[in-house]
Amino acid sequence: MLLLLLVAPTITVAAELRSVTFEKRDGLYYATSEIWLDAEREGIFDVLSNWDLSTQFSSMIVESYNIEPDDQGRIGFYMKNRGCVLFFCKTMERYGYLESEENALIRAIAIPEKSDFEVSDERWHLEEENDGTRIRYEMTMKPKFWIPPIIGPYAIKKKIRKDGLEALQRVERYVQESASNDE
Repeated sequence: MLLLLLVAPTITVAAELRSVTFEKRDGLYYATSEIWLDAEREGIFDVLSNWDLSTQFSSMIVESYNIEPDDQGRIGFYMKNRGCVLFFCKTMERYGYLESEENALIRAIAIPEKSDFEVSDERWHLEEENDGTRIRYEMTMKPKFWIPPIIGPYAIKKKIRKDGLEALQRVERYVQESASNDE
């Protein structure tokens, strides 16, 4: 057993959640965060742009998958989330499409007519930094459901900080393990 531990590749999780903001302005909610992962940008891009993998990383994601491209050739996605803020729990669905710049930007835009959001626009900006990848996440949303004022944004920010870091640690580990299996 000791020999196996000595020769097995070591996977370390070093994910850093550097900042998180969540606020409401002019009827819209805005979230931003900055994250650093000890993993290659290309691997992270591949994972984050594949909605079929999403349920492996976040406990809030109940169901998620890629959808065939739309008439304009944009790759589609479906995602069902379940989240609770204090005693208020909600299942939310989003159908949308992706826009991307290879290994640099992923943008997920929900289609309001098919989603529980009037606006849902998420962006992941990926940049190489210190043998890893810095991710700047930005989200603008306007849900079609009620979020409790004052305490809602505070509780959501806290949940993003906790659950977001855990999800990103799983992404980092997945990318590292995939890279070591390819060697």
